[in-house]
Amino acid sequence: MTRPEAPVPAALPHPVVDNHCHLDIGRGGDPWDAGEAIAAAAAVGVTRIVQIGCDLRGARWAVEAAQRHPGLVAGVALHPNEAPRIHAEGGRVALEAAWDEIEELAGAHDGVRAVGETGLDAFRTGEDGRAIQVESFRRHIDLAKRLDKTLVIHDRDTHDEVLEVLDAEGAPERWVMHCFSGDADFARACLDRGAHLSFAGTVTFKNAEPLREALRIAPRDRILVETDAPYLTPHPHRGQTNASYLVPLTMRLMAEVRGEDLGELCAAVEGSTFAAFGGVWPAAPTANKS
Repeated sequence: MTRPEAPVPAALPHPVVDNHCHLDIGRGGDPWDAGEAIAAAAAVGVTRIVQIGCDLRGARWAVEAAQRHPGLVAGVALHPNEAPRIHAEGGRVALEAAWDEIEELAGAHDGVRAVGETGLDAFRTGEDGRAIQVESFRRHIDLAKRLDKTLVIHDRDTHDEVLEVLDAEGAPERWVMHCFSGDADFARACLDRGAHLSFAGTVTFKNAEPLREALRIAPRDRILVETDAPYLTPHPHRGQTNASYLVPLTMRLMAEVRGEDLGELCAAVEGSTFAAFGGVWPAAPTANKS
């Protein structure tokens, strides 16, 4: 059954970018109409979206969508749980072919700004798949550096391990901790290594005080906002389908937590996102004013 849609929030006073979205998954596993999703987001001040492809099908979709839609750029990778799955089902030949295709897609056109989401996940991948997961992470780090793309990192229950791999391989110039899930100490460790921290709807959850403390200590120029839609819908609409038009709920909470003016924080987050993902961004609709 498709989850209900949340009501449209008030528009933001300054544009921001949803820097991590899965339009190809959309509602109930079916892709959104990208044009409609982009227009709905732009109407509330979310004027650009980074579309992330996590498997070969999704990566192809992201690359094509970035070609078709102004205001949308793409990231491509094998998700940390996808690489072990491919290896388990098709062996080394299938995994090498998948990595090769991700490299081809990552260099397809200027609208592909990121290699990600990659990283580590101890929640859904067990010890039997960990070596492949780590190897895939290393391959994606190398790809991001060779192509001068932003590295987007998925980290679930693997804080220390992610930093160990990054330290061993050397982080690329631009990298993002997607859906940051650590506390203030882990935030400092990432920031010291040059990371941008991306905050999702999880920062609005009642049990997320350590995450809010990380938000408080992060410099303005390292903060990003995302949905991870259709997942992680912000409070008070948990259980409903997330989408880019709900970013204002997260941004308002972020401004409240930091004790900052909403418009000023939105402007800082937009600038931080442009810096984090590099390149010249396409023109985007003008945001409505609240």
